[in-house]
Amino acid sequence: MKVAPSAVLLAAVLALPLTGVAEAVATGVPPTPVFTGGEAQPVFDPADVIREDVWVSAPVDSDHDGKDDLVHAQVVRPRATLRGMKVPVVYQASPYYAGGNDVANHDVDVELYVPGHGHGPEGPRATANGVGPAVLSGPSPITWRYQDYFTARGFAVVYGESLGTGLSTGCPTTGDVNETIGARSVVDWLNGRAHARDAAGAPVTARWSTGKTGMMGVSYNGTLPNAVAGTGVAGLETIVPIAAISNWYQYYRNEGAVVAAGGFQGEDADVLAEYVYTRADRQICRPVIDGLTRDQDRVTGDYTRFWDVRNYRDDVGKVHASVLAVHGLNDWNVKTDQVAEWYEALKAHGVEHKIWLHQSGHADPYTLRRDAWLSTLNKWMSHYLHGVDNGIQNEPKATIQREDLSWTDEADWPVAGTTDVRVYPWPGGGVKGTIDTRYPVPGRAAVESLTDDSSKTIEQLADAASSGNRLLYTTSAAKQAVRLSGTVRADLALSFDRPAANVTAVLLDRAPDGTSHVISRGWADPQNRADPSRTQPVIPGERYHIKVELMPKDYVLAAGHRLEFLLASSDYDYTLRPKPGAGLALDLTRTSVTLPVTGGKPALRAAFG
Repeated sequence: MKVAPSAVLLAAVLALPLTGVAEAVATGVPPTPVFTGGEAQPVFDPADVIREDVWVSAPVDSDHDGKDDLVHAQVVRPRATLRGMKVPVVYQASPYYAGGNDVANHDVDVELYVPGHGHGPEGPRATANGVGPAVLSGPSPITWRYQDYFTARGFAVVYGESLGTGLSTGCPTTGDVNETIGARSVVDWLNGRAHARDAAGAPVTARWSTGKTGMMGVSYNGTLPNAVAGTGVAGLETIVPIAAISNWYQYYRNEGAVVAAGGFQGEDADVLAEYVYTRADRQICRPVIDGLTRDQDRVTGDYTRFWDVRNYRDDVGKVHASVLAVHGLNDWNVKTDQVAEWYEALKAHGVEHKIWLHQSGHADPYTLRRDAWLSTLNKWMSHYLHGVDNGIQNEPKATIQREDLSWTDEADWPVAGTTDVRVYPWPGGGVKGTIDTRYPVPGRAAVESLTDDSSKTIEQLADAASSGNRLLYTTSAAKQAVRLSGTVRADLALSFDRPAANVTAVLLDRAPDGTSHVISRGWADPQNRADPSRTQPVIPGERYHIKVELMPKDYVLAAGHRLEFLLASSDYDYTLRPKPGAGLALDLTRTSVTLPVTGGKPALRAAFG
């Protein structure tokens, strides 16, 4: 947000009581930020700033050159810091400041792995071949939409380039501990625990900083705050992760299945590292990135140590920074399980928390509800970084945007009064079976079958009047609106005619005009039916209990609409795509779907009978 021109700014400052900036002008003492209504006010000129570049020493050698890696950071601070004012920092770490390379994704039109029988080819993947984006020999100014907003209000803004990117040394490793140490080192420097130098090699300290730091960003830039908070580093007082990853395994895998980030079929940890590998030395990180390709395991999809060190939920017990988590309910890039499971873990460990959930996708709320968002963000940073007692920590924990784009505050999320309710698909799924809200299918067996066709999208399968490539079940039209808040789970009794297959479960909203909308979806590899870290053979013809967790949502089904459950094998947009033909058989007598219903059984039965 831009601040008023200097004349207007001066008038605003002179209108304040003889404290803060006005007092500084009158007495010559260091200026101070000004707060009104618990929010920092724009009393500093955002154009009157000091911009400096430093290289912070990180205690890690990710490029194996025998020297500590160096993190390039750019500091933007109010010029008033030259007059003795100390300020806290809003810090955004990122691998993207220097752009990215042209990198091909993995081929996803491949056969699935069969234990003991090998697997189809993974397909070619291009690398940068030694050619990256143009990297300047010296630093260029970094900009961010929040920079002027914060510097005008008495915060410094610090940008940090991830290891292996831009003017930092080291290597990109997509979420592992090296990357976390690199980002953390800037917090250490701001608190006097790490060394830094300028471009000439002279030591640089952050004597202008109070040490209090808040990390913030969107997507990868929001993921790094989760990672650093999990180290428990002193001085990191709060984080604002927006559309952020908390577990890299679930970004690229799901219950043993190789699953894409929405819109990026075939991307994986190595592809992303290759994309952000923008440091000038184009060869030093080649062995490191080749190691990612080897160890990420696109064959079995198992959860291994490679992924465990990239699971920040394991470190939630070390988090002491408060967390304002933000996520789009329709984000299929960084899916909602990333925020939901992180948020639940934070609550369980007593971390101060708040959540914003909006109806957009992979987006920053700045573009959706700017004034209300900036007010919340201002109060949050003012409280945790400036120590202002504004009560933000006592406000409702959840702010949720509804389907009609209105906003509501809730005590927390998932909403209170939500309980799991089990419903049961009944025969007819080749055309459209029913969903009973009370009773399972009786008898010893009621089996319905489908044949995989990975060339068809879920939307095509959902809108087909009948199909041998999916099973589809529906409720009656809702008599009144019903709200789902949390995670839908499918418990499936499945057998397979091949030793490898995908499993995809989808929850749909069917409108009165017959059009459908995907509410949520989830995936599983039946070879990992017991444990995502362990592949077990699938014996054709044998029935297995397969659990599929769909992505968490907060969704209101309107009156007159129907809930539908769709079962398919491959998901064209997300899973690997083997040749068509794998057969799945579903025993309805042992199958159910669990819905997180606000108001529980009474609410569900009032809607559907």
